[in-house]
Amino acid sequence: MDYTNLVKKLPLPPWFSARRTLTYEDVVARAISRADLRDDVRGINASLELIRRTRGGAWPAEPVTEEFNFVDLVWHELEFRDGISYTYALYDTGGAYLGCCYLYPMGRRKELTEELLAYDVDVSWWVTPEAYDRGYYEKVYRALQRWLAEEFPFGEPYYSNARIP
Repeated sequence: MDYTNLVKKLPLPPWFSARRTLTYEDVVARAISRADLRDDVRGINASLELIRRTRGGAWPAEPVTEEFNFVDLVWHELEFRDGISYTYALYDTGGAYLGCCYLYPMGRRKELTEELLAYDVDVSWWVTPEAYDRGYYEKVYRALQRWLAEEFPFGEPYYSNARIP
């Protein structure tokens, strides 16, 4: 079967409601919103090369503007509300912006294949260069493993980053 351009909906039970805030050690993940706009724009634009190297993929192809990113954040808010995908802004407990993590339906970020059909959710993340130097790339990976095991009803996560710790 040809799975080109198909996206597998997240398998969520009707009773499920994702928590808007998750914590692991000193990492705080908050459902991303327009309130994160300035932090997110600064973080993305400072991290273009690092995002390509660690998360992989074509995004971001160039620096983002506040106007462009505002639309993106509203889209993430709506998808979170509707259970289509879950995007979190990452901060440390002192309030420093670390980056973002994404729980997407299979087929959105990477073309769906027979092999990828076995997975429930596409998991990816990125951190700023400062956060990377402080060890948060690996720490966020551990946090995601914990959150997916304890907070979400996914049995088979697929970590799609180009670099997995």
